[in-house]
Amino acid sequence: MTKAKLRPVKLWQPDIAWEESDDGTILVRQTAPLGDYPDKITDRLDHWADVAPDRLWMVERGVGEAEWTGLTYAEARAQVRSIGQALLDLGLSTDRPLVILSGNSVAHALMALGAQYVGVPSAAIAPAYSLVSTDHGKLKGVRDQITPGAVFVDDFAPFEPAIANVFPELTIIAKTGNEWSWSSLVNTPVTDAVDVANAAITPDTVAKFLFTSGTTGSPKAVIQTQRMLCANIEQVTDCYAYLRDEPPIVLDWAPWNHVAAGNLMFNIVLHNGGTFHIDAGRPTKDMIGETIRNLRDVSTNWYFNVPAGFEMILHEMERDPTFADAFFRDMKLMYYAGAAMAQHTWDDLKAMAVRTTGEEILLATGLGATETAPFVLFQTEPQASPGNIGVPAKDITIKLVPNEGKLEVRVKGPNVTPGYWQNEKLTAEAFDDEGFYMLGDALRFAAPGDPSKGFFFDGRVAENFKLQTGTWVSVGAVRAKLTDALGGLARDVVLTGDGEEKLGALLVPFRPAIAALVPGGAEMSDADLFTHQALRDAVAERLAAYNAKATGSSMRVPIAMVLVDPLDLDKGEVTDKGSVNQRAVLRERADLVARLYEEGPEVIRSGR
Repeated sequence: MTKAKLRPVKLWQPDIAWEESDDGTILVRQTAPLGDYPDKITDRLDHWADVAPDRLWMVERGVGEAEWTGLTYAEARAQVRSIGQALLDLGLSTDRPLVILSGNSVAHALMALGAQYVGVPSAAIAPAYSLVSTDHGKLKGVRDQITPGAVFVDDFAPFEPAIANVFPELTIIAKTGNEWSWSSLVNTPVTDAVDVANAAITPDTVAKFLFTSGTTGSPKAVIQTQRMLCANIEQVTDCYAYLRDEPPIVLDWAPWNHVAAGNLMFNIVLHNGGTFHIDAGRPTKDMIGETIRNLRDVSTNWYFNVPAGFEMILHEMERDPTFADAFFRDMKLMYYAGAAMAQHTWDDLKAMAVRTTGEEILLATGLGATETAPFVLFQTEPQASPGNIGVPAKDITIKLVPNEGKLEVRVKGPNVTPGYWQNEKLTAEAFDDEGFYMLGDALRFAAPGDPSKGFFFDGRVAENFKLQTGTWVSVGAVRAKLTDALGGLARDVVLTGDGEEKLGALLVPFRPAIAALVPGGAEMSDADLFTHQALRDAVAERLAAYNAKATGSSMRVPIAMVLVDPLDLDKGEVTDKGSVNQRAVLRERADLVARLYEEGPEVIRSGR
């Protein structure tokens, strides 16, 4: 069969240089320098408001609504300047920033940019800390770290208990539900103070605070400077070079309190004069239908989702080819992150693109962190399998340091944070003696000894453990391989076995795939579905197939258990974007780990 041609798309052509020292440390970078970028991200709002004033900047619609509503670049600039004036009038500053508790919305975007326009940092906080958490402990931790001066919410009522508990003395700005008039706010008369404050912003000005997701400990206030935002979005645009000529059309659900959406997705649109469609859907059983409805209406030229979201979208394409036509019509690049993508999802998605368009469409991923704004590495060469995270962007140097048989990756560049807000100890611990930020991740070469071919993620350095025999287990690699081998039945796995004779796994179930497997599964409760014998048999069979190819005790997983109770946000087992915290699950479910090794009736055995 003739291989399909890649859909034409202008991307970077990186020239990679590297050097290795006597101790095995490797430095990798691109040889060409990064192009110019502005001193502050809101300069791009001013630019597009002048150059393309009537172009839509951002639109939204609620679940089931027919019409998109939003603002042009000119309208956005006017409202951003008015909001900036209002925040100055309230006395907000770097030491008294704006906290944003609501999810993604046009109003949320205006508030964030209004603050940035006058040099006031904002901090978008996971709504779950207010709406799902029962003790508001993480929200109190946020408050104590950044000492906010005001709080914004879209709708006051749902957030009232959290606000009363955590922010009882602060000014509350709400689009609906309290004494503030949104119409008056966005029409606040602008004085010279706005232009004076805007002119005073430098590349070192704090643009925002982003809190780490908690997968590696308690959420920390990561400083995001204007230089970080502006340099990083130019690094992204240099990679996705077609966006300079073809402004991005984005439909995205991912929360802005996380760096991938709040920096990369948000700013790639603003930087390149595109249009952002806020997706009210989610990659969940109940909400994926809304995402699919929106994707039928919006022809994106760059689409981001987590692997589970892509798998749900694929199911709809298989059911309705007209949806595939709509999805792939203008697509240039599909970008997944947040978890490892299974080989079957990768293969099916690429095959669907070829079947629908006659062309291969680039499917890729990269690596970044909250502390790197986030873009560090990305892959633009077509691959036969998922997982290659590519090469570093321009002006970034990565350092690969030998660490217990792995290569620990560290990063230096203009997109790297200066540190954690008002926490000198934590900041000092995050950087090595040469000023490289220590990600805590390990990488391995895609092609041994040749950094130009990219890298694969090789696990979190702190997650790895030893079996009773002293054999090291590469947790990240095994989690990815096992999740793939389970063929969609688990969206992630948590490995057990520290100090034990053998590996085990706690499986985080993926309900749509399991419901399709078990007769009548769609109508069952989670408890009945996740303990059904048909699921147990399928897991045992797939475990056996995986173990038949596994090499050694550090890869073989002979026992497993499906988690029936959902992961707990308050306990740090999972973030609001769905990332699973291996260490927290093991800590909070120590009783299940013990039962796994007792091999009671709920344990699934592979037979190998």
